[in-house]
Amino acid sequence: MRALAAAAIGLAAAFALVLAVTAIGPPDGTTSPEPLLTSAPAHP
Repeated sequence: MRALAAAAIGLAAAFALVLAVTAIGPPDGTTSPEPLLTSAPAHP
């Protein structure tokens, strides 16, 4: 019974965290116009 209570508390805490992050929303800002490197540069 203790394990069930612990699981319920953990699930409620995780759900509350998801709701809090969703309510806050994404941070303000812009993305970089520079493309990311997708491969290592050639060895000289």
